Amino acid sequence: MLLLVLFALLLLFCNLDVWYFLRGAQVFIEAWFQPRIQDILAEQSFDGMVLPNDLDYLGHMNNSRYLRECDFARFHHNMRNGLFMASCKLGAKMVVGASTIRYRRSLAFREAFEIRTKVLGWDEKAFYLEQRFVSKKDGFVSAVMLCRQNMVRCSPEMIIEYICKKKIESPEFPEDLKHWINFISASSQALRAESGLEEKNK
Repeated sequence: MLLLVLFALLLLFCNLDVWYFLRGAQVFIEAWFQPRIQDILAEQSFDGMVLPNDLDYLGHMNNSRYLRECDFARFHHNMRNGLFMASCKLGAKMVVGASTIRYRRSLAFREAFEIRTKVLGWDEKAFYLEQRFVSKKDGFVSAVMLCRQNMVRCSPEMIIEYICKKKIESPEFPEDLKHWINFISASSQALRAESGLEEKNK
């Protein structure tokens, strides 16, 4: 019986990213019992540390792990400021539509860091967030990511109004975010033209 259980666990871990789902459950529980953040635009911090399974061949944090950690930090952020629960109640979904990360300095094994997440603004389709990896060793920003979080079956304006009980205008976008949005738009248009979608829609 023990061998059967061990074999089943082996199959589970080989075919499913079990640690990802366990970590997600942990983040959900922690955020659920933490105080609610009333300000949608408030920056929130999410602690982390570089563990052995985060390392690449060079002995520092794997590039893909930054994106994974950003997932958990965004989930934690959206739980505490009410975006996640509001989306669920309105039947909406939040999906990442685009992200760009810039690496400035690698994070070493056992180096503690925090991810500082904040909403920069929103338009008719998506929220735009910035996430910074800040080393607890010296406060250096090791990486910074911009993320477009698309809303499906609901608009950001409806989500904000549901949470705040009133309409709130988006803050003005920073210049770097404006450039990034223009890049996304240009890339989308180029890909549509390449696939012939632009001609079909005329």
